[in-house]
Amino acid sequence: MKPTSTKVSATCRISIVCSIATFFAIACEVSASAATITPNKVLFDATKAQMAGNADWVVDADVHNVGTASSGAMQVGAGTDSNPQRYPTALASGITASTAETYWTGALSSWGVALVKRGFQVETLPIGGRITYGDSTNAQDLSNYGIYVLDEPNILFTTAEKSAIVRFVAAGGGLFMIADHTSSDRNSDGEDALMVLNDLTANNGVSSNVFGIIFNANSYSLTSSYVATSTTDPLIHGVAGAVAQMQYSAGTTIAMTGTNTHGAIWRTSARASNDAMVVYATYGLGKVVACGDSSPFDDGTGDSNDALYTGWSVEVNGDHGKLAINACQWLNPVIHCLADIDVNGKVDGADLASLLQSWGTCSGCAADLDGNHAVDGADLTQLLQGWGNCP
Repeated sequence: MKPTSTKVSATCRISIVCSIATFFAIACEVSASAATITPNKVLFDATKAQMAGNADWVVDADVHNVGTASSGAMQVGAGTDSNPQRYPTALASGITASTAETYWTGALSSWGVALVKRGFQVETLPIGGRITYGDSTNAQDLSNYGIYVLDEPNILFTTAEKSAIVRFVAAGGGLFMIADHTSSDRNSDGEDALMVLNDLTANNGVSSNVFGIIFNANSYSLTSSYVATSTTDPLIHGVAGAVAQMQYSAGTTIAMTGTNTHGAIWRTSARASNDAMVVYATYGLGKVVACGDSSPFDDGTGDSNDALYTGWSVEVNGDHGKLAINACQWLNPVIHCLADIDVNGKVDGADLASLLQSWGTCSGCAADLDGNHAVDGADLTQLLQGWGNCP
């Protein structure tokens, strides 16, 4: 009797994978339709009334001609609030190491300028912009960015928008969520930022309590030194420097309910899981950071009609700015091209051929992309999803 072979016969292999020609066609289809993530690009959302009332959570605005309509949405011609454009002006290419944050005009201009100095590109999703993921008809689809910043959104996201945001994170994107104290409904539509963000995480059509982050309905003003003690914590010990404190000016605390959720700063020495000020989590291939107060990111400049405060650089020895940059560096996606089996800088027919030739039980071979000691359909799917030039 012949010993049982661990290899898959040619006939069986054909029945499993059809033919190389067929898979080339599939690969082309996947390459054309699959959404991606674009590292080093940050998108600040301005579609959810982030400019209502005394808020000015924008990087830059050339005109100030919007106000809050009866629906709670921002309406052009209804007031003098900031109406941010997609690209900040003057051009980001003019920013040097010594450029002041007043180069741009917005309460988040310090954040934007600091990001550019770190090599990031910065854009705004302006009023009327669409929140999608994998929609090639949208020039500002989330797949064109690596980090999406939601600084105190005051309008509920639609089900489709929430699904897009969650899928963006799952695919490797970074999400920065910033809430504010309870009853901070700036546009008077019945929803404040913590309610909007809790609805995003709880009712998104993908998974309930998806990130293990819940904003509490409370309000605290305090300065905390209760930061994470680990010397490897990515938010407390990052490229911008060590963070020792955070000052809340009427902010909400956060409850951590997920196994992949971690605290960076807490309100008290108890470091309770339901009493954090800044937390971070992983979800799928992506990452999330959450803070319960918008004040730390306010640089005090921007819309002259608003009451803005210098939380970015003046408070707690500039630790707020350090925290924001450390968080963005951690959130920034790292794209791996694991499916480039022959390491020629692209996933192509040669890699597909190598995978098919290794089909079956396999220990330590390059085609075993998911490391389960077998080259199978899961590896094939991963290869097709990575089809094309490596980042």
